[in-house]
Amino acid sequence: MSLRIEDYALIGNTRTAALVGNDGSIDWLCMPRFDSGACFAALLGSPANGRWLIAPSNAVRTVRRRYRGPTLILENEFVTDSGTVTVVETSCRSRSAINK
Repeated sequence: MSLRIEDYALIGNTRTAALVGNDGSIDWLCMPRFDSGACFAALLGSPANGRWLIAPSNAVRTVRRRYRGPTLILENEFVTDSGTVTVVETSCRSRSAINK
């Protein structure tokens, strides 16, 4: 089952965007553009619909999330019994998009 919509944050690059769950999973992403087919679509069903997950393997006690300043660079800080890890997520623009 997917997360509640309020458990997602947005990262994007003016050409596409992804929804990142507070569990570290990218559950929605269309590539290379907004109107492309979804390559990750767990938001609509289950992980079997496609997702990309980066998170601790141990049980997570606390998740803290924030954007870096006025950007769409997302920091997810996961706290477990064995330590803390921060995953930084962003969606970079391609070199061809920058040179246009």
